[in-house]
Amino acid sequence: MTSSQEDLVRAIAAQGVRDPRLLRALLQVPRAGFVPPDLTEAAYLDRPLPIPHDQVTTQPSLSAKMIEALGLEGTERVLEVGTGYGFQTALLCRLSGFVRSVERFADVGETARDNLARQGVANVEVVVGDGTGGLPEYAPYDAILVSAAFPSVPPPLVDQLAFKGRLVQPMGPGGREDVVLFEKGLQGFERCRTVTGAHFVRLYGTHAFPTG
Repeated sequence: MTSSQEDLVRAIAAQGVRDPRLLRALLQVPRAGFVPPDLTEAAYLDRPLPIPHDQVTTQPSLSAKMIEALGLEGTERVLEVGTGYGFQTALLCRLSGFVRSVERFADVGETARDNLARQGVANVEVVVGDGTGGLPEYAPYDAILVSAAFPSVPPPLVDQLAFKGRLVQPMGPGGREDVVLFEKGLQGFERCRTVTGAHFVRLYGTHAFPTG
């Protein structure tokens, strides 16, 4: 089962990811530092791994495709919805100015904070709460990445996206989705393209699937 970080990056590049800054970040951020301790041997396989509350970490190549679609250049203010154990968050931090990440579950958010701190990631704030409402007090965001599925983009996230900002979200009912890139321009909030197909857990919250 054991693989290496270099093997994982080669597998991700083979999936079509080309951004050199992102590939470099993937070589620098150890996924083994962001998975449950009993799953470290599987950390460098390109597959999702289970975490508490019937959630899973996003498959690394899928995270990479979603991040690449945001077109980050290094100074952006980023909002992430769904922190998980923080691996994708750490990659976003390498590629942008500052990341605010919203996690639904307090214990998962605490683990993500610990993981990020252990890896020396400082340009980040992990907030426990309802990601579908975003974090309006820090808006606007140059990029928003949503790591769970819903058939439409929550209106607060559209409102909090800056002009010329990009948003990536899996669009669907949960289980079989198209990951879609949106952009806010002169014509308003518009769908740009499908990034990839995917399987995601559902997005829960006030502006998505009900939690009750």
